[in-house]
Amino acid sequence: MLEDSTTAVSSPTAWPTAYPKGYAVVDVETTGLARDDRIISAAVYRLDVHGEVEDHWYTLVNPERDPGPVWIHGLTSDVLEGAPLFQEIAEEFSARLDGRVLVAHNAVFDWQMIAREYARAAREAPVRQRLCTIALSKELGLPLPNHKLESLAAHFGVVQQRAHHALDDARVLAEAFRPSLRAAAAGGVRLPLHECRPLTEWTDRAVPRQQQPSYGSYQPTSWRPARKRPACPYPNPGRYEEGKPLKQGMRIAFSGDTSIERDLLEDRAIEAGLHVATSISRLTSLLVTNDSDSGTSKVVKARQFGTPVVDEAAFGQLLGNVEPASEG
Repeated sequence: MLEDSTTAVSSPTAWPTAYPKGYAVVDVETTGLARDDRIISAAVYRLDVHGEVEDHWYTLVNPERDPGPVWIHGLTSDVLEGAPLFQEIAEEFSARLDGRVLVAHNAVFDWQMIAREYARAAREAPVRQRLCTIALSKELGLPLPNHKLESLAAHFGVVQQRAHHALDDARVLAEAFRPSLRAAAAGGVRLPLHECRPLTEWTDRAVPRQQQPSYGSYQPTSWRPARKRPACPYPNPGRYEEGKPLKQGMRIAFSGDTSIERDLLEDRAIEAGLHVATSISRLTSLLVTNDSDSGTSKVVKARQFGTPVVDEAAFGQLLGNVEPASEG
């Protein structure tokens, strides 16, 4: 069930001194894409400072519930029944991650799934930074038709053998990350690193243990399902103006990857008296995004409507001084 392999490699000599000293290329397969879904398999390729493979590791994980879309990942309840629980592999997983930058394709998803599993196990993942290979491919200006892993692999001539198998997906990503990293180093590109803040507490919703799924009716959901929030008690005072503070009642929207888990960031905004919006309209006061050049629908609409845009760091500072709503 656990697999380990080590290889000897050679490394180039010239390298940017500011680059990380090691990487953990990670892929996890899950029961689904929502907040309460579970990891069912995980793989880690450890890479050295230059992106050369040091070793790899793979494990199945018993999710203590139905496995979700078996037709995608191929892992049935029978296969997972004898697998270790996450808390039983957490220590080994930590050893693979410790002191390294977590690298993944759509890294915010893998990181948040991992952080939630560690929180359930009353532990903390030893990860302080993550790097998304989608963001890196954008920084490098790679001519990709889309941001799927298969497109990145094809660009670098990497052959994928078993799509949606954690070990093979991690291998493919490691092989595609190495030339990406070297291209970034050669071009003096600043790596798109994001801070990872572990969850310190967790409460699971009730999920039936080992429930047999109805495959025909399974409906995948967004990895960040909408949460019911209380209505904002303050009227919308209008758009944010640069150089001025935020004001209670302002409508705030978020787009893209954030260093702080999105749910926590939204909770902080609501606690400050702001209205968290799930979409952009002419009434939106501010869009928060770390990638204002992305082509997401929210960024595109913000441009169309002239909605002000700030990054996460600036928003964090603004949250510290939110003006109270006008009386009357």
